[in-house]
Amino acid sequence: MTIAEWCVFAILVLYILCIAPIRWFRFRRFDNSRPRDPAFYEDPIAARALGAHQNGIEAFPFFAAAVLLAEFRVAPQNLINELAVLFLIVRIAYVFTYLGNRSRLRSILWNIGFVINIAIFFLPLIRRLLPA
Repeated sequence: MTIAEWCVFAILVLYILCIAPIRWFRFRRFDNSRPRDPAFYEDPIAARALGAHQNGIEAFPFFAAAVLLAEFRVAPQNLINELAVLFLIVRIAYVFTYLGNRSRLRSILWNIGFVINIAIFFLPLIRRLLPA
């Protein structure tokens, strides 16, 4: 497996880790028969953790598709790997800014992550322009 493919798995784990600790630390209040109960997420940190989790679910498909497309279309693997690692770092920072209620920085990081995804997606198109 490539580093980029490991990053796809890491992004999956990251969005699960956004919400799992909240449910675990507050397990006595969490009702597994009603996992989407809005009352559980009334606490500001729990609400932000849920938001980070949901945004991770939203960001995952495009990242995974971009990485796989770039690899299948034989873009430079080193560049795919580097951009995937950079995306992972940005997403980790994004989660921390989300949990820390730093909305402006969070928006900046989201945009950086989106640009990284676009870059990965279009690597096959521009591969002839890149050095070997």
